[in-house]
Amino acid sequence: MTASPDSVSSPDLQVSVVIPVCNEQDNVLPLAREIHLALAGRYRHETIFVDDGSSDGTAAAVRAARADGMPQIRLIRHAVRSGQSAAVATGVRAAHAPWIATLDGDGQNDPADIPRLLDRASGAAPRLRLVMGNRTTRRDTWLRRMSSRVANGVRGRLLRDGTPDTGCGIKVFDRAVFLDVPRFDHMHRFMPALFQREGYEVVSVPVNHRERTRGKSKYGLHNRLWVGIVDLFGVMWLIRRASPRVPTDES
Repeated sequence: MTASPDSVSSPDLQVSVVIPVCNEQDNVLPLAREIHLALAGRYRHETIFVDDGSSDGTAAAVRAARADGMPQIRLIRHAVRSGQSAAVATGVRAAHAPWIATLDGDGQNDPADIPRLLDRASGAAPRLRLVMGNRTTRRDTWLRRMSSRVANGVRGRLLRDGTPDTGCGIKVFDRAVFLDVPRFDHMHRFMPALFQREGYEVVSVPVNHRERTRGKSKYGLHNRLWVGIVDLFGVMWLIRRASPRVPTDES
């Protein structure tokens, strides 16, 4: 199942929640229920699970969640595993709402934080187009906490994006701006710098972080720390090569 790149936002929906999942069959239903509980009656929404080449029953779990009284759930499947950034991009292209909320499929992000991020995004600041979660208290292994701390420190010093936790999976952003920024593997770790490159503001909001209780982590030292540092130099090049936005007027 593929998504059309021509999907456009719908005035009937306020937010599309995009969740990339890979072999997370046990997390799908609890996460879907939490998202529904957090947003029902507050924000008109759809929930898009992007199955990135799972080899377990993740897709069946998404269908079961939809049948469990949540018809707003959609399922998009990658034919081959393509990575988290590709899964997020697939979900955003397929989304029908002007605002996107993302969170990881492992259950560590708390869907109850989504309304607070949405409230901040829809506030009075006209240039604010990305609200990042900041996991002030991490519920991870020592190795994951240390690798993230090092990577965030290096990124912060070199990119000056003013974001303490760029790897946090829960965030809210403008769909149209996301579709304008350069896309590449691992880009989800550099979204604050990429949105600032387009001339928009980014803020961070403290969010809850929970221990993983089901499934296995897909990240380790190699694909979290070292890959991110290599990608950093590419983002620095993109920022230096950015063309300024020119004010326009049609008459």
